[in-house]
Amino acid sequence: MNKESTYTSLLPQVQAVMDESADIIANMANMAAMLHETFGFWWTGFYRVIGDELVLGPFQGPLACTRIAYGRGVCGTAWKEGRTIVVPDVEQFPGHIACSAASKSEIVVPVFQNGKVIAVLDIDSDRLGTFDATDASYLEKMVNGLVG
Repeated sequence: MNKESTYTSLLPQVQAVMDESADIIANMANMAAMLHETFGFWWTGFYRVIGDELVLGPFQGPLACTRIAYGRGVCGTAWKEGRTIVVPDVEQFPGHIACSAASKSEIVVPVFQNGKVIAVLDIDSDRLGTFDATDASYLEKMVNGLVG
């Protein structure tokens, strides 16, 4: 099954789970687990905006950075710019935060509520060039279901 077919199959499943709970932390946990299991990513999880930093939320994978400053690294930049960022090679991203040397490529998708970024979905791969516009499109649809 190709990537788009996998997302097409997964999207309604994720949406169904999100409909079951109004709790954003529970939704984040389930979404991270479903994405991680389906695609076998290196690290899949959320950072929540708390004050002036991103704080680690529900995730699947190895140990992670606990706090990320606004505008710092891929996650902080996606928060600051309010847009999805696809990084084919993390070594080429200025200011990349290396929580794990195994991370080779990354995608970060902001989660909006009332026009404001409240969290980011961060996914890392242990392979270069894993993410593209297909991932961005489907992941943006998925995170839209996190909040009512």
